[in-house]
Amino acid sequence: MARPEQQARPYPNTWGGRRAGAGRPRGSRTSDRVPHTKRPRVSRHRPHHITVRTTRGTWNLRAQRCYRPIAAALAAVRSREGVRVVHFSVQHNHVHLIVEADGRRALSGAMRALLIRVARDLNKLMGTRGARFEDRYHEHVLETPSETRNALLYVIGNRAVHLARWGKVQRADVDRFSSLASEELIRPPESWMLTKGWLGAS
Repeated sequence: MARPEQQARPYPNTWGGRRAGAGRPRGSRTSDRVPHTKRPRVSRHRPHHITVRTTRGTWNLRAQRCYRPIAAALAAVRSREGVRVVHFSVQHNHVHLIVEADGRRALSGAMRALLIRVARDLNKLMGTRGARFEDRYHEHVLETPSETRNALLYVIGNRAVHLARWGKVQRADVDRFSSLASEELIRPPESWMLTKGWLGAS
């Protein structure tokens, strides 16, 4: 499998197919809303797969005019201490992130800053007011190398996943609305799980 490098970091650049346990559970947007339960513990050794969904009426995030505010917010978050967005994928009504953080405070602060900035800029662009994202994002801790590998493949190849569901084929090898096309917006991982662990998983 060909792997681009970012500071000597290997990553898969294609979707390796559907894998058990990967991705978002099926269901309607209403039933998929994340319940207000206690957030999982944050450890710098365990990456998180985060999914953020927009509210109804928000424009297509994959339009260049809407992607620009997301890219700017990711660039700003990149400089924050204690948190690292390692990969991302922007779809028409949601964003996937693979994130490492040194603690809950760092992760929550970075997500708050990211979403507030994007929502503000999208509202300005659209001439609207109010929430542009659902009030609670989905967060899953990646506990094993296999789970981490599946999440990486799913996030990096997310456009291909959605196109396959619609009976279409992705024309380009690299999704231009993902971290593979915008490595300047992400940071190198530090956890063993993302630097070495996932490479030995199957």
